[in-house]
Amino acid sequence: MAVEEPRSVESAESLDAGPCPVVDALEQVGSKWRLVVLHDLLDGEKRFNELKRSTDASARTLSRVLDDLREMNFVEKRMEPDAPVATYYSLTPKGESLSVVFSEVESWAGEWLETCTE
Repeated sequence: MAVEEPRSVESAESLDAGPCPVVDALEQVGSKWRLVVLHDLLDGEKRFNELKRSTDASARTLSRVLDDLREMNFVEKRMEPDAPVATYYSLTPKGESLSVVFSEVESWAGEWLETCTE
């Protein structure tokens, strides 16, 4: 009966060099709705109802996603005190820096995906 050699255990240092930054980044922006909202705001500042129409998110979902993105400093909120109160959302510099990522994903999708599913 052959005895299996023990598998080598990766050291903590080799794990640090692994996919951790990618995983961390995807945990912040990786949900469907976060990506949709971030991509939509690349076109510029939008009101809540504009985002709701353009993303097809429910008001509850959109509100939660915008709160999350604001908390993580991807999106900023601006309120105009006129009657009725207007709330605007736009990308912060951190959010704007994702434009190159979206461009690369769009290029990849154009090459490797046959159709766009929404």
